[in-house]
Amino acid sequence: MSDEPNKEPAPGKDDMNEEYTEASVSEANGAAVSADAPVDDHEVLVRLMAENEELKDARLRAAAEMENLRRRTARDVHDARNYAIANFARDMLSVSDNLKRALEAIPQEARDAGDAGFKALIEGVEMTERAMLAALERHGVKKLDPEGERFDPNFHQAMFEVPREDVASNTVVQVVQTGYVIGERVLRPAMVGVSKGGPKAASAEAEASAAEPGPPNEQAEKDA
Repeated sequence: MSDEPNKEPAPGKDDMNEEYTEASVSEANGAAVSADAPVDDHEVLVRLMAENEELKDARLRAAAEMENLRRRTARDVHDARNYAIANFARDMLSVSDNLKRALEAIPQEARDAGDAGFKALIEGVEMTERAMLAALERHGVKKLDPEGERFDPNFHQAMFEVPREDVASNTVVQVVQTGYVIGERVLRPAMVGVSKGGPKAASAEAEASAAEPGPPNEQAEKDA
């Protein structure tokens, strides 16, 4: 007999393949069990609520954009309707100025002469000027006649200053050229002379505070 102990035979290649196959099958079965496990209802609810909030936010944004687009379109249509003739009206003002200059150039002696033909010509020019201004006014063009008003750089253009101690400073005392507006836009500012040297005009805030009564004095009422 041999003294060497009995040794078990080493696992063969086929045995190793069999063990690997069994392990793979076990892992696949475990994965299938995990896939078939019930899904957490709370997680599903949270995900659906988040998606709902995103959709709601997108819908509100789209509605706000549509409302802004509607307002811009309405404003553009309004401006196009009201200010489409602005350039044409500005050109017509030059024609009106020329008609007015022609009338002012006629000497008073010629007016008083009483010539029928000349008088008819003057009346025709005056009627033409009035008709043109009336037509412009029907389309939103209005005249600026700021004499006696406080100077406003948005509508007036100061040409010179007039020393006047009896008039509040910065008051329009003379209109050199009439101004015109269309809607809320200035077609041509009025060219004016402005007073200086007089008392300063009270500010709008001071006038408002002076016009508004103060809080009642309860102690004074009790004493009365």
